Amino acid sequence: MNRDIHIKDFSYSLPEERIARFPLAERDLSKLLIFKDGKISHTQFNRIGEQLPAHSLLVFNNTKVIRARLMFFKESGARIEIFCLEPYNPADYERAFTQTGSCQWKCLVGNLKKWKTGALYTRFTDQGKEYVISANRKSSTEKEEIIEFEWNDQEVSFGQILEMLGKIPIPPYLNRESCETDNTRYQTVYSKIEGSVAAPTAGLHFTDQLIETLKQQYHIQTEEITLHVGAGTFLPVKQENAALHTMHAEHFDITRSTLQNICQKSGEIIAVGTTSVRTLESLSVIGYRIMQTGSADENREIGQWEAYDIPDTISGQQLLKTLYTYMEQHDLLRLKCSTRIMIVPGYHFRVIRGIITNFHQPQSTLLLLISALIGDTWKEVYNYALSNDFRFLSYGDSSLLLPK
Repeated sequence: MNRDIHIKDFSYSLPEERIARFPLAERDLSKLLIFKDGKISHTQFNRIGEQLPAHSLLVFNNTKVIRARLMFFKESGARIEIFCLEPYNPADYERAFTQTGSCQWKCLVGNLKKWKTGALYTRFTDQGKEYVISANRKSSTEKEEIIEFEWNDQEVSFGQILEMLGKIPIPPYLNRESCETDNTRYQTVYSKIEGSVAAPTAGLHFTDQLIETLKQQYHIQTEEITLHVGAGTFLPVKQENAALHTMHAEHFDITRSTLQNICQKSGEIIAVGTTSVRTLESLSVIGYRIMQTGSADENREIGQWEAYDIPDTISGQQLLKTLYTYMEQHDLLRLKCSTRIMIVPGYHFRVIRGIITNFHQPQSTLLLLISALIGDTWKEVYNYALSNDFRFLSYGDSSLLLPK
């Protein structure tokens, strides 16, 4: 691949008024741009079944956004915002949310300079009971703080604390505080597994009724994987050469039964969102590890450029079947790993045929991924969207991109 990627080549003019600040009243009434057979057109999202290739398998990311923003106050009155990124101790998401009494998280801290030493406290009442929560800085890294939370009720889990006290972390580019609408609309209707601090926004357009219509009327199959979306998804590429950008790690999870269906539908897989793309393509890396060493080595995160080491002569189906056979032989019902995969122009897609996705920020890793899939046509696609009053970013309109 070309390791000299000029990020300025992935820029476009996005007027502020084109950024969707709030969701539409109905999820599936957004616009849908279609890039198919080399042509660009558009329709309404609830008619996507007419555009999907026959026998497609849609792969959804069923992660759930947590209420990750917590407000604390010093005795002086200074407000300190703590943004929970991912669990630290225990590091497993499921255990972290069920923890009682105390737990530690990797966090970003707003107004950190005002918090020199000591614990912060916040008090709130829920259903007539008062709760007291403290936050202590345990250690620091270059980018984040390790914060220990403690609370006064051993019957209440940290997941419940977040539900009662926390706020939904809507994207910073919306330039507003979260509101009651965001609690439901910044979640997909199929969200299940808590852990994300940003929504897999391509899925926000789907309704339960639309999914059922796709299955019954158009015979489209669906599967779910889990990738917990981190705050790094909003980080701009600051280096002139995008290949020097350090990709953030995100945790994913897939069951063996889902992998089996994905193997059987090779060549017909449409990823719902860039997070599903990153998960599915990361699976091929694990398959290649097994081919090379006999081990999935799932405790080692997938490196930023590891996928580029796979020879083009090895098909995605071979890699996925290798992984499935490994899981079967080792009696693994699910696979958990984390990935830093960075998909840029020159990447060889092995698993997906196309993608359903929103319109992304200029000079972002997400736009690089779109360019990797459809080449310089991304410019025509985005110009078409701008010329036809499409709404952009998380709460904006959608696209179906089918390069072949």
